[in-house]
Amino acid sequence: MTSERPRFRLGFLTHVQGRDDDIARTYRNAQELFVVADELGFDVGWVAQHHVPLGGGGLSSPWTFLAHAAARTTRIRLGTAITVLPLEDPVRLAEDIAVVDTLSGGRVEFGAGSGSNGLEYAAFGKEGARKRELTSENLDIVRQGLDGREVGAPGFRIQPRPGDFTDRVWQGVFSEQGATFAARNGSNLLLNRAAYGYDTPTDEVQRPWADAYLAAWDRPRRPRIGLSRFVFPAKDRRTALAAIGDDVHRAALRMAEHGAFPRGLNADEALRRFHSFYGHPEDVVAALGQEKVLPVATDLITQFNPAVPDHDAAIRALELIATEVAPALGWRPAQAAEPASAGV
Repeated sequence: MTSERPRFRLGFLTHVQGRDDDIARTYRNAQELFVVADELGFDVGWVAQHHVPLGGGGLSSPWTFLAHAAARTTRIRLGTAITVLPLEDPVRLAEDIAVVDTLSGGRVEFGAGSGSNGLEYAAFGKEGARKRELTSENLDIVRQGLDGREVGAPGFRIQPRPGDFTDRVWQGVFSEQGATFAARNGSNLLLNRAAYGYDTPTDEVQRPWADAYLAAWDRPRRPRIGLSRFVFPAKDRRTALAAIGDDVHRAALRMAEHGAFPRGLNADEALRRFHSFYGHPEDVVAALGQEKVLPVATDLITQFNPAVPDHDAAIRALELIATEVAPALGWRPAQAAEPASAGV
């Protein structure tokens, strides 16, 4: 990356998973990752919403979680990648976003998407076949609420009064058409860590989506592209594989049962399908240097999912990302903010 390239923001994403049934410990560990990332200078911490439990947990209520993270951190921004929008009451969701944004001092990033789990839709009495339509309808309502406009009924506006969300709304997409729609809707773009259903490498699939998004963008502000990638640096390749290899392989085999990947994948192919960057930091940097979407991304969002590394290994990986990997790609931490005089 050239020195002329604007500074990109560094993020991490957790799906709030653990290896056992102690969900309280899983949630505490995920909160601790936010604290560590805040101290390391990460720009944004993201969570993903899952109503159906993943292996060892999963986060059903992201805005409650982020409110707690807001109280434990001072400067890191707090986002969802994504909130499953069709399953939410959009007026209530706008209120939750506004509350967390107020408590955090304006640090919220709101990422929305349609999700994909049929059981979730059935549980909430929603039609999965209408998920794209419901996403668009609900996003319009949330935007109206966050813009301070009347919403839900004449004369009703959400409280607390929202901050300016002009450049803080994101949409997760899985196609070139979706990317174009997000641009025309004035949303920032979220790209997933892997492109499912393709044999072509993920970055080759997604770069045309990013290009279509940029071509369709017609707003005066700079467009933002958040690029989620599986990044797990460690002492060496063997150490990294010991922490992530089996998890990634099992996840790929599960996804193959639903048609996302071919059946019978070996461990190496599973890692390729998840577009994984792992090993010694120098190896991770070299691999990311060949990543085809990263040059147009404004945000690099690192994650360990579908692996569930030991908590200490996860913290060490965050440290290596912030101190060795990201700086080698041109990132630098923002100036730390002064602690607030009164906590939340």
